[in-house]
Amino acid sequence: MSTLSTTSQIVNLDLQLALAGVDLVPAIVLHAGEQASWRFVEFFTANIRNKNTRAAYAQAIAQFFRWIDSYGIIELSAIRPTTIAVYIERLQSQRSAPTVKQHLAAVRMLFDWLVVGQVVPMNPASSVRGPKFAAKRGKTSVLKSDEARLLLDSIKIDTIIGLRDRALIGLMCYTFARVSAVVHMNVEDYYQDGKHRWIRLCEKGGKRHEIPTHHNAEAYLDAYISAAGISHQKKERLFRSVDKHKKLQTTPLTRTDVLRMIKRRAMEAKLPESTCCHTFRATGITAYLENGGTIENAQAIAAHESPRTTKLYDRTSDAITLDEVERIII
Repeated sequence: MSTLSTTSQIVNLDLQLALAGVDLVPAIVLHAGEQASWRFVEFFTANIRNKNTRAAYAQAIAQFFRWIDSYGIIELSAIRPTTIAVYIERLQSQRSAPTVKQHLAAVRMLFDWLVVGQVVPMNPASSVRGPKFAAKRGKTSVLKSDEARLLLDSIKIDTIIGLRDRALIGLMCYTFARVSAVVHMNVEDYYQDGKHRWIRLCEKGGKRHEIPTHHNAEAYLDAYISAAGISHQKKERLFRSVDKHKKLQTTPLTRTDVLRMIKRRAMEAKLPESTCCHTFRATGITAYLENGGTIENAQAIAAHESPRTTKLYDRTSDAITLDEVERIII
C-alpha cells in the first residue's frame, strides 16, 4: 500500500478524528497506507457510538501504539501475539486488572476491524489472554439511608440552585439513574400518565427507560420546576446552570458540574469525601433491598442487563460483617 500522498489527506484524517474526540493517527498506521489510515479513523467514528467508550478506547490504543513506536516497530504486520502479550504483561505491573482488560479489549477490537477491512491478515491480539478478574462487590461509595436523608435535608431551598440540586440528587436516589441520563433529561421527560407522574430516561446504549416517580422525587421536581417557571419549555433541558446573578440559564448542567455540586453538598453535610454521582445509584439500590425489594426488580429499575451487575451495588450484607466477625472468640 502507498502512504498518504498529500498534506490535505492527512489533515482531513486528523479533522475526522478530532471531531470524534480522538488523537492523531499513529505513525505505524500512516505508514501502512491510506486504506489503513481511513480504516483506523472509521473504527472510532463509525464503529463506536458511545462517546465514553470511544474516549477510553482511544486512550488505550494511543498508549499501545506509543509503546510499539518506542520499540521501533514500523509495520503493522510485525505486531505478533507475543508482542501484545509482552505489552499486556508489562501493563499489569502498572495498572489494575479491569484497566488492563479494557486496554486489551480495545486493541483486540481495533485489529478485528483492520482484519475485516483487509488491512492486516490476522488479529495478533485474538489469542492473548488478559488477567483474571471477577468483581463480586462494587467499589462505589454508598450512603446509609439516614445519611442520604441528611444530605437532602441539608440543602437550603430558598434559592433556585437549592431546589435544583435537591431535585437532581433526589431523582438519582429514587430512580437509580446514572448522572449522564439525568443531565440529558428534557422537561418533557417528567410527565403525567393517568394519575401518576413518570420519569423517562435515556440510558446506556440509547435504551429508553420509563419508571413511575417516587412521591418524594415528585415533590422535589414539582417545587423546582414551579420555581424555575420552565414547565412549558418541554424540549429544553430539565437541569440547567445558573449565571453569576444566580438566574437559571438555558445551558444544561454537565456531568462535571453535577460532580462538583455533589462534592460541595457532601462536604457541607460532613459526609464522606468519596461521595460522587454514582453514590446515589448504589445508595438507592441498597435502600430498596433493605426494605424488602428484590434483585430482579432493582435490576429493572436500574435498567441493568444482568442481576449480577445490580448485585455489585448491593451493600445490605455490609452491616452484619462486624457482628459476625466478633463471634470469633479466642
